[in-house]
Amino acid sequence: QVHLVDSGGGLVQAGGSLRLSCVVSGRTFSSYAMGWFRQAPGKEREFVAAISWSAGSTYYADSVKGRFTISRDNAKNTVYLQMNSLRPEDTAVYYCAAGGYASDSRVRNYYYWGQGTQVTVSS
Repeated sequence: QVHLVDSGGGLVQAGGSLRLSCVVSGRTFSSYAMGWFRQAPGKEREFVAAISWSAGSTYYADSVKGRFTISRDNAKNTVYLQMNSLRPEDTAVYYCAAGGYASDSRVRNYYYWGQGTQVTVSS
């Protein structure tokens, strides 16, 4: 069993920054690719960023490229999402997930999910 707890969301003004964290317990954290997804009201869950198990490769949605950075610390079983230059359209519930291939951005690639953390960006 793998358990993910994500945190770090909040209310921030446009242009501000937040850092999300996701702590993973259970099976070997370092064997999973890790991803961040988000879901706004009335919309489908969408891919945001992913990182390979070795942290050697990262992938980003075009909408966040250059503003968000994903990283992981395998010693702490934690993955992070640093979000800078936030925009109102970034408002959503953000979910971390553990899965098979960092290069595969599909939701079904991920086996385990956190409970979500709300990010709200005011204009």
